[in-house]
Amino acid sequence: MELPEDVGSDDCLASYTHIYSPDLLRDQVAFITGGGSGIGLRIAEIFMRPINLTVVFLDRCLIKCFLAVLFFKCTTTCADSKRNAFFFDTDAAGNFLCPASALSFNAFKTVLEIDTMGTFNTSKVVYEKWFKDHGGNIVNISATLAYRGQALQVHAGSAKAANDAMTKHLAVEWGPSGVRVNAVAPGPISGTEGFRRLGGSGAEAAGSFQSIPLQRAGNKTEMAHCTLFLASRASSYMTGAVLVADGGAWLTSANDVSALLGIASSKSAKL
Repeated sequence: MELPEDVGSDDCLASYTHIYSPDLLRDQVAFITGGGSGIGLRIAEIFMRPINLTVVFLDRCLIKCFLAVLFFKCTTTCADSKRNAFFFDTDAAGNFLCPASALSFNAFKTVLEIDTMGTFNTSKVVYEKWFKDHGGNIVNISATLAYRGQALQVHAGSAKAANDAMTKHLAVEWGPSGVRVNAVAPGPISGTEGFRRLGGSGAEAAGSFQSIPLQRAGNKTEMAHCTLFLASRASSYMTGAVLVADGGAWLTSANDVSALLGIASSKSAKL
């Protein structure tokens, strides 16, 4: 099977082949947080390619958004009254490896404020301002960290577990308003900051993919395709679901605290 084309940096794809009809998201508006780099940038890029789709994206680094807009040759606009909308939360919560005993109270709080509170705050505002009366679609970016208690990830795992619960709660409460709420849980994704920081690149990762059933890392284009599926009418009867896209990694990957501590020390020394 031929894999979707991807690049290891935040450069845009040299070419792209649609896996769905180019007009799948016609007359829609996509609002993407964290759209200036990594998975969020690839989602923004691929979502700009369909016919007659407006993409509004933001990032904590404004210059990334500015440069991306220039490259895509697009303008960010507000939704007009005739268009439906969907929203993607792709903030990474500043993830890092750290033992719980060494994690400061403020660091734990900050990660939850960025990821969990940020997701709730933005979802609530979007719902009140538009979705409540017009319907819509929310796709959160989650993780598999909490599925079995990943070592050195109590902060990020707790935040993502809360977001998974939020995805289900909001799906139940907002479904009668025509709002679908789902999530994508990526595994190790090449070409992202998290991949570099969490030990996914370099010599120490050489044998790590052997434990993943699909024997490789995923890529950003694949994650964009997962969000495209959940955003489109192809998943019109799905809500409250977490779509795991990790090559089976969480089922089989080692959870060796000593090895992870070694990776964390190595990465800290390079920063």
